[in-house]
Order: sequence, then C-alpha cells, then structure tokens
Amino acid sequence: MTGTVVPGVTGETVAVTGAAGGIGSAVCAALRTAGATVVAWDLAGDGIEPLDVTDTAAVAAAWADAERRHGPITGLICAAGVMSDDWDRCLAVNAGGVRNLLDAALPAMIERRRGSVVVISSNAAATPRAAMPSYAASKAAATAYTRSRGIDAAAAGVRVNIVSPGSTDTPMLTQLLDDDTARQAVLDGDPARFRLGIPLGRIAAPADIAETVLFLASDAARHITLHDLRVDGGATLDQ
Repeated sequence: MTGTVVPGVTGETVAVTGAAGGIGSAVCAALRTAGATVVAWDLAGDGIEPLDVTDTAAVAAAWADAERRHGPITGLICAAGVMSDDWDRCLAVNAGGVRNLLDAALPAMIERRRGSVVVISSNAAATPRAAMPSYAASKAAATAYTRSRGIDAAAAGVRVNIVSPGSTDTPMLTQLLDDDTARQAVLDGDPARFRLGIPLGRIAAPADIAETVLFLASDAARHITLHDLRVDGGATLDQ
C-alpha cells in the first residue's frame, strides 16, 4: 500500500495512541504514507502530543480538542500498551486506556454514522502464557470491551476491529529477549512452559502489524467488524 491511495484512509484524520512506541510509530508512518492526517498521542516523543490514556478526563479533552483543530476524526488506532507484572498498571493502560479512548471516540463516530477503530491487543489475550498473567488478563479485557462496544457501533455503520500481534520486534520485546539465544527460544517454543514456537520462523516487524492495521482501517475492510485478526506467524495456531 506504500505510496498509493488507500480509500477510507487517504485524506482522513486518524488518531493513534502509543504513537511513540514500536508498533504505534510504524502505524503512524503507514497512515502518513497513505495520505492521512495523524494525531499522534503518547506520553512523550518527537512530534507527539502528550496524553496519558489512563486519565479519563484528559482523553475526553484531547479528543474534543483534536476535533476542533482537525475536524471530524474518522479513524482511531489504540496502540498504547505496557508489558509488566504489575496488575494495576497493565489493567490501567492496556484495558482502561482502550475503554477511555472508545468512550471518547465512539459517540461522535456513531452520531456521524462514519468511522473505524482498530485496537492493538495481543495473542496472549486468548492463549495462556506462563509468567504473563497480568498482561494477558489486561489484553483479554481490552479485547472483550472492544468487541462489545463494536456491536452497538455496527448499527451506525462504524467498524470496530482488533489486531492481536504475537512476538514483534519492538523495544518492549527487546527488554525481554536480550540475546540471540532468547530470541531463538521464542521461535522454537518451550514445551516445558507449554509455549508453541512460531511456525513461520520469524519475529514480526512493526511494519507487519502496521500494514494489517492499515487494511482494517481502510475501505478494503468495509464489511469487517468485531474481528480479532492475529498477526503472529501462526504462533497460536489461530486458536
């Protein structure tokens, strides 16, 4: 899709949370290449508008301000996320942040009967992972909330979808896999921890996730909603 007109994205205004992160920044780049105006939100970063997605009032105010400045926002990509053993932090960012953004965005989209939302969840939301209970629970909550809100939005023609990546080459993953042996273990799997490997034999690049998001945000996916698309190289056997 690089350098081409993407109906439903080109010429539109799209808000992205977690825009300074590995996947979020790749999503922003893909959207801009497709000719979208991007409202980039994160805690900090070059070209970023500061926003704490856990702050309900701040999210509502940021959404209203962005629409005043840019006109109707027709796309929302929720890419903000943390991977941590801290239950409260995971729930606040990964689930609460999604709730706050959807609660701010969907009423306006539904009223205009136009819009598309893509939430970045994780394949850990549906497949148990050893040593990741807080993260997995927060992503499962985000997925369930997104799909439930999407049912009401669908009646107004607003699409709400989920992208669930597996292991992706971002700073979040790098802090866990600090050498080649650890990375190879992800590809091979670990029977002792009931973890499958990655059948395609590679860790995803952020661009792999971004291109999937771009598809779901575009008119090419105009009849797709409530869908949870796993982009994990087959790691969960699509279960």
